[in-house]
Amino acid sequence: MREDKLEDRIRAKAGELGFAAVGIARADAAPRAAERLHQWIAEGRHGDMIWMEERAHQREAPASLWPAVRSVIALGMSYAPAADPLRLAGEGEVGRISVYAQGGDYHDVVKRQLKALGRWLASDARCDLKVFVDTAPVMEKPLAEAAGLGWQGKHTNLVSRDEGSWLFLGAIYTTLDLAPDRPGRDLCGSCDACQRACPTAAFPAPYRLDARRCISYLTIEHAGPIPDEFRRAIGNRIYGCDDCLAVCPWNKFAASAAANLAFQPRAELTAPALADLLSLDDAGFRQVFAGSPIKRIGRNRMVRNATIAAGNSGVVALVPVLERLLADDDAVVREAAGWAIEALMGEG
Repeated sequence: MREDKLEDRIRAKAGELGFAAVGIARADAAPRAAERLHQWIAEGRHGDMIWMEERAHQREAPASLWPAVRSVIALGMSYAPAADPLRLAGEGEVGRISVYAQGGDYHDVVKRQLKALGRWLASDARCDLKVFVDTAPVMEKPLAEAAGLGWQGKHTNLVSRDEGSWLFLGAIYTTLDLAPDRPGRDLCGSCDACQRACPTAAFPAPYRLDARRCISYLTIEHAGPIPDEFRRAIGNRIYGCDDCLAVCPWNKFAASAAANLAFQPRAELTAPALADLLSLDDAGFRQVFAGSPIKRIGRNRMVRNATIAAGNSGVVALVPVLERLLADDDAVVREAAGWAIEALMGEG
């Protein structure tokens, strides 16, 4: 009996390990990614994400990071939600956390399975390889498109015909010469639902994102005070924003049952009470968000976010706990608390 091709065995093994999507691209398959990256940085649209600028030369192409690479295996793991990500809009007493952060830390889960796939491949094919998830200077989305997992939609995230917008991406760089898959084809058409859904107009044009206006950036990456012009638009979002993803029509094909169990939402993170979040100290923050990607932003940034949400809540009963934050050790939290109190008392 003829042995299955290596590419087919890779796909089968990836499926066993929980990956919902897998594709292969040549290492030089996304030549325009570098040009777009440098334009984005030159326009300052990366905001405070200085590491994007400092390591841009390594992001330009896989070979810029590892000259020996010949092929890229792009993989996606589903985190499709069972519930409507927008269901808590306008619920003043609770905060909204992005779907991807309501369960286990995807960095750990995806990296563990990538390493398992890498060990198998290195043993089976006698090759060198490197595995990457998110934190490395890797252009996962253009590479995933080149490998046929989907296409970068008008919201700049990957869209899959089968998984919608709900995929965690990872990549394996290898010295193997693997047969590439057909690149993904843009199927956004005339749809502009994601553009219209953005609360802060973070898309200056389709397929272009200004991170400085993005709620995900403002609540996660940005360390200072949240600019006044965006505070009302943030609503009750305390970590990330799903609006542009949630409205994508391709999500109707995503099956939440296929999502990795590690990403199932934790009860305490699906609709956390703002009053509880406003009362967090460092120890409490670490306890609540242990094992969550949220832990990386630290207590002060989370309390800042919850304070802005409290100011938007209309819940005057939150004023006493906000008043305690006027003496907080963190200046950004103190300023946000003052704004929130004024907003709730009708003075903002």
